[in-house]
Amino acid sequence: MLVLSRKVGERILIGENISVTVVRVTGGGVRLGVEAPSNMPVVRQELKDRIEPQHAPIPNASLKVARG
Repeated sequence: MLVLSRKVGERILIGENISVTVVRVTGGGVRLGVEAPSNMPVVRQELKDRIEPQHAPIPNASLKVARG
């Protein structure tokens, strides 16, 4: 695992077309913005664990993500 320190407004780039931006840092949490191609599912781990059997691929149609 790569561990990085970032400040609000700074980004982490993953490959050619994914970026993660630190939007806000509060007492116990961090708000992140994720920009990725619309054909790439982006979900929270706990949501994935609830809706998908272990080791099954994420179906794109059932995991619509708002992108802006």
